[in-house]
Amino acid sequence: MATATAAALKRDVKEATFSWVGQDKAGKTVRGEMRAGGESQVTATLRRQGIKIVRVRKQSARRGGTITERDITFFTRQLATMLKSGVPLLQAFDIVGKGHENPAVQRLLLDLKTEVETGSSLKQAFAKYPLQFDALFVNLVGAGEQAGILDTVLERLATYKEKILAIKSKIKSALFYPCAVIVVAIVITAVIMIFVIPAFKNVFASFGADLPAPTLLVMAISDFFVEYWFFMAAGIGGAAWAFFATWKRSTKMQMVMDRLLLRVPIFGNLVRKSAIARWTRTLATMFAAGVPLVEALDSVAGAAGNFEYFAATKKIQTEISTGTSLTIAMQNSDVFPNMVVQMVSIGEEAGSLDSMLSKVADFYEAEVDDAVDALQSLMEPLIMVVLGTLIGGMVVAMYLPIFKLGQVV
Repeated sequence: MATATAAALKRDVKEATFSWVGQDKAGKTVRGEMRAGGESQVTATLRRQGIKIVRVRKQSARRGGTITERDITFFTRQLATMLKSGVPLLQAFDIVGKGHENPAVQRLLLDLKTEVETGSSLKQAFAKYPLQFDALFVNLVGAGEQAGILDTVLERLATYKEKILAIKSKIKSALFYPCAVIVVAIVITAVIMIFVIPAFKNVFASFGADLPAPTLLVMAISDFFVEYWFFMAAGIGGAAWAFFATWKRSTKMQMVMDRLLLRVPIFGNLVRKSAIARWTRTLATMFAAGVPLVEALDSVAGAAGNFEYFAATKKIQTEISTGTSLTIAMQNSDVFPNMVVQMVSIGEEAGSLDSMLSKVADFYEAEVDDAVDALQSLMEPLIMVVLGTLIGGMVVAMYLPIFKLGQVV
């Protein structure tokens, strides 16, 4: 009861950041920062640590910066390296926090350090920030704390996040080029239709001759653009906003879109390979850290980033909990290639499931790299053909009357 009351009081007190200077038991000057409800709380906490207070000062609030997945990955790698080197946990938080350029990351690490200082486990501290540390991260840290291998688990977690980040970066780079070119093509086409072609139309009005059909078609499209460009822009913008708003809020729509995405020619194969790579990498990391298989599948379900694999993982989890082997459950799900199922079967029989899953993840990550390179090689000439046909067609259509006039002269 007393603990609950203290926790409630702590939530009601508005915490701030305090910088402090003091002396340790050896008389050495030490300094740092702490999140607390007041100077008295900072003083009491430091005295319990055997530090004689020299000065405590409240810091002004720092703004700016957002915490990205790359920041969390970099922090995980740094923390794993320091713990491997024998640096105490609280000191590691201090070093990483002070060395980071992002104020938001500095505040996060300071808050985490304060949580640990006040008696929370590292798992509990991370669990209070679900936007930055997902269930996979929290569960792995908890397993590492219980087994006494936190440094090893953090190292595996850092490797996992680096590889997942690399896959996402590859896919984004594959999408960026065609998307950028399409946007530029739309803007150029709109400018030509609204400003350039009407100027040609005024010139052709004095010709006093019939215009070719392609020229008349382009001019008609231009007239439509000039008349309704505002409504077209508003309609496209509104449709895009409505689509993404519905997609974020509707689970059913996300499931439909994810299934359709897997069936898109060429690109769907890349998404499927990426999902399998993330699925196997996540399960390998969780299993190597000693997390029970049924419990690990909770985190694995959302790690693939696709609802079809989420549903398949939940089905696999249900079958395993009733005594079915992982190999049979994966085979029944009908979303994994035969090679993946066979590798898992060998891993189960040999007692090296985490190693086999890691090998499968390595293979599919390499497949994603090759698929992205092939996709970029395919998209470049395809985009050039489309742009050439679109822009070139308009130019030829507008110059046909000039060519016709030259022949008459």
